[in-house]
Amino acid sequence: MADALLLRSATRADAPSLLAIYRPFVESTSVSFEEEPPSIEQFAARIEQAVHGWSWIVAEREGRCIGYAYGSKHRERAAYRWSVEVSAYVHPDQHRRGVASTLYGHLFEALANRGFCNAYAAVTMPNEASLALHRKLGFQPIGVFERVGYKFGRWHDVAWVHRVLRDTPP
Repeated sequence: MADALLLRSATRADAPSLLAIYRPFVESTSVSFEEEPPSIEQFAARIEQAVHGWSWIVAEREGRCIGYAYGSKHRERAAYRWSVEVSAYVHPDQHRRGVASTLYGHLFEALANRGFCNAYAAVTMPNEASLALHRKLGFQPIGVFERVGYKFGRWHDVAWVHRVLRDTPP
């Protein structure tokens, strides 16, 4: 099937393709609070760290990387070790095709298999499409950090959402 979606674990070699998806979010939106895109080497190191500590899933269609989702450390203290922060980025020409939902589904399974119990996501406001996606996937709103990020000359609020991955740690 020509339009089939292939999901796989990311590798360092994916850094250029995945950074090409991420870069516009940094340069042109407040979705990411980074102000400068990371280098390919920095992005490759992030991929490697996430693959080893949590999970990083890539979506490909017709041999082209079109999106990714990953887990990362939620907080530093030991008691937080069973919770994870999740993010997904999809190329704009692939939006509204189920890519993010599919990526997240595989990511949640991988994270639960590694023992993670809670997933948290941060959504820069306003972003009804992202909130709707997270609601559809079982996330519940838990609060808003008001005026928490300053980018492009203005303050941005961030909504936090939560989803249970499994009930107890292994």
